[in-house]
Amino acid sequence: PPCSIICAEPCGADLGKLVIWNATESNYTHLEKKVPLELVDKDLTVTIGSSHGWVATLKDDSIVRLQDDLNPVASDKDPKRILLPPLVTLPHCQTKVITNVAMSSSSPEDDDCVVAIKFLGPQLSFFRPAQSNPEWINIGIENPCFFSSPVIEHLVESRTTNETFLVKRYKKTVNIIMGIVKMKTECLMVFKIDEEGYAVFTRDIGDLVIFLSKSEPFCVPASSFFGMSSNGVRVLDVDESANARLEYKTCTIHNTIYRDGLGAPYHIPPQKID
Repeated sequence: PPCSIICAEPCGADLGKLVIWNATESNYTHLEKKVPLELVDKDLTVTIGSSHGWVATLKDDSIVRLQDDLNPVASDKDPKRILLPPLVTLPHCQTKVITNVAMSSSSPEDDDCVVAIKFLGPQLSFFRPAQSNPEWINIGIENPCFFSSPVIEHLVESRTTNETFLVKRYKKTVNIIMGIVKMKTECLMVFKIDEEGYAVFTRDIGDLVIFLSKSEPFCVPASSFFGMSSNGVRVLDVDESANARLEYKTCTIHNTIYRDGLGAPYHIPPQKID
């Protein structure tokens, strides 16, 4: 089933045993799988995003690394590492602050996989890791609304129903702790993209559950996993976890605020176990 990365319990040599929360269970699951602590340390900025169970990291060398450490079913004895070429910065842009990372398929080793990185500002960058001698494709967006927006939008595809949804998420400040702003989800709105490309507001996504986090958004049929409620949205962020029910006139959201924050607020989609 889908799961959430919670933390890693230190076990020596800068490693920790992964702790996850399965979407169908009520308790944490402590795994024997060991991961580098820097990937889940909330005080570091090594991780820049996650997609399909892979985590993307960026250090001072401007090289993006893709690794499968946080995938609960991937091997910790032989973790995969894919190094991408140094980032290329367009004129009047920056590549130090990254707002999102996504992949077009479940593995960067797939021939047609595209890795996309969105930076704070006008630049978008794309890369095909499996292609021979690939280069970064960089695009500058002219519309300043793209650069930084207080409204967070997620485009979610349902492969089981062949539907696409647009989720608007509104956040508000709830506390300031030692100068650090804590925010929570105040409102969610879900729109279904119709055949003509229009976004139509809906309170009914049927059997589906949408998962939003610092990883790529995804949705699954609730009926595929025992005990999972349908027609809802699950949110995991640095400061909070939240569950939203869509059927009510006013979207009901139950939030849990994390005082210390999360270093790896990632929902991991269902993984195929060989």
